[in-house]
Amino acid sequence: MNRYLDLSEEVRKAIEDKKPIVALESTIISHGMPYPQNVETALKVEEIIREHGAVPATIGIIGGRLKAGLTSEEIDYMGRAKNIAKVSRRDIPYLVAHKRDGATTVASTMIIASMAGIRVFATGGVGGVHRGAEKTMDISADLEELAMTEVAVVCAGAKSILDLGLTLEYLETKGVPVLGYQTEELPAFYTRKSGFAVDYKADTPEEIADILRTKWDLGLKGGALIANPIPEEYSMDADLIARVIEDAVKEAEALGIKGKDTTPFLLAKIKEITGGESLESNIQLVYNNARLAAKIAVSL
Repeated sequence: MNRYLDLSEEVRKAIEDKKPIVALESTIISHGMPYPQNVETALKVEEIIREHGAVPATIGIIGGRLKAGLTSEEIDYMGRAKNIAKVSRRDIPYLVAHKRDGATTVASTMIIASMAGIRVFATGGVGGVHRGAEKTMDISADLEELAMTEVAVVCAGAKSILDLGLTLEYLETKGVPVLGYQTEELPAFYTRKSGFAVDYKADTPEEIADILRTKWDLGLKGGALIANPIPEEYSMDADLIARVIEDAVKEAEALGIKGKDTTPFLLAKIKEITGGESLESNIQLVYNNARLAAKIAVSL
């Protein structure tokens, strides 16, 4: 076990007893929504995973220690504390060396999960290739991590603030399989449709687990993206979301907002314009992904 990594008692026991475990990120707690809704959502996601037969391992960095399995008190701390860094692969050494706190993104959650031997991770959506990346080279580290790290990421696709076509092209180049759960089309986070096809449709958690097991048994490195559409009743109007995003992207360009500041700005604009409906959709799709991830982990 890595000397910088701490396991919660629950996660340690689950590893010893070979129980199924699902990793969870902490960016949604520290940067995704206001307190106390952030903490309530995080604890509810853990509850859902337990209800479906797996052990949750919420991941974060506290005082320079990598944590696989935050306690409820630590989750509350992450939800209340101000100025917690948003952490990707490049940030981990600095924060650990300086004994700082950090909320993990998809990439850094995958890294810490892999250190702990956890193979399944539930999140909201993954990062991808940003619009205009042919000029800016703005490509999320999440995609590179999926190419390197043997963790399956269950998500509601990628947000349509990204260039979804180029995101899929990048994943293909890196050899990352994109599996659609009961769908042939990549979901676009708030909506079930994007117009882009996934690589393969898989109809059951058992089928997904079998594909993952086969991939890793073959010695093929890297993870897989499991695209799980938002439940129909919480799916938002695709045309409305498209218009909101177009307007928000233009505003971001006009204000000179670039890089890692782009996504928080665009999501805040979407929430503002949709009157909070997007936040409720966000929460429900995370719950939905937690359910599927637990079933996959049990099958694995």
